[in-house]
Amino acid sequence: MSNKEAVPTNARKYPSDRRLEEMEHDPYHARMKLKEPTLCPDCSAVYSHGRWTWGEAPKDAHQTRCPACQRTHDRVPAAFLTLTGDFRKQHKEEIMHLIENYEQRERAEHPLKRIMKIDDGEQALVVSFTDQHLARGTGEALYNAYQGGLDHQYTKSDNLLRVTWHR
Repeated sequence: MSNKEAVPTNARKYPSDRRLEEMEHDPYHARMKLKEPTLCPDCSAVYSHGRWTWGEAPKDAHQTRCPACQRTHDRVPAAFLTLTGDFRKQHKEEIMHLIENYEQRERAEHPLKRIMKIDDGEQALVVSFTDQHLARGTGEALYNAYQGGLDHQYTKSDNLLRVTWHR
């Protein structure tokens, strides 16, 4: 198997192993520790005590874009969630509320977990994320609420997760 091929992580409709395989290198995570405190000028997240959080930063805080804002600026998602099937069309509003509520709960505690973009096409609804764990968790929330089929595929060469939910 070449390094560019997608690696399916499960053969069932719903994965029993909830661990997300860590990729060897994510270019959007700092290689060196940032100076503390650091403020993201785009979203006002604060890097302090080794992690990004929401809070107040001193006026003299260093400034740099957080990884989520950098991904959004570069238009390079960490993950995609693709929803297909007639059920998504029939229950679009309800599904969108579930996706948005899940993202808001996660983002409140983890500033780097965000939805980047939502594309609602005829054949599929595609949501792009700044964080792989958020995409996986959103897919699992859809599965838990509505059943259907759920699949995860990691592309190691691109450090990208693709989650597909169908019903």
